[in-house]
Amino acid sequence: MKTKTCAVTVTFLLAAASVCFASTDAQLGTWKLNEAKSKMAAGIPKNHTVVYEAAGDSIKVTIDGTDSDGKPTHNEWTGKVDGKDYPVTGDATADTRSYQAVNDHTMAFAGKKEGKVTISGQVKVSADGKTRTVTVNSTDAAGKKVKGTAVYDKQ
Repeated sequence: MKTKTCAVTVTFLLAAASVCFASTDAQLGTWKLNEAKSKMAAGIPKNHTVVYEAAGDSIKVTIDGTDSDGKPTHNEWTGKVDGKDYPVTGDATADTRSYQAVNDHTMAFAGKKEGKVTISGQVKVSADGKTRTVTVNSTDAAGKKVKGTAVYDKQ
């Protein structure tokens, strides 16, 4: 009986891991912002280039963009796509970020500052793997809710 239980457990864990990595695989690569297709409020920060790469059994996300004043920004996050918070560096609005697989081409994310969610949304890669759409819900410095959609092309 123990062997059967162990085999079922291992099968389940492998299946769960494959779902996590399948959603991650679709995200891997370099993505460039397509401002013409994006719908973002004026004056909000923009992520111009986003790079997802494997880092051992984790994923590293590197983001370069501009803040609301047009000044360059750079932040990095390394962690697993498991819904848990991992530290992010270089992001003025968050000190941790989490990603969680929704399906093969979609991940949910949340950024937190001092434990409070400051940004959340979804990252969805098209079926052909050429386009990435990020829907964002955040709060600006004045406490106003801000929503937007950023579209990226794979490089």
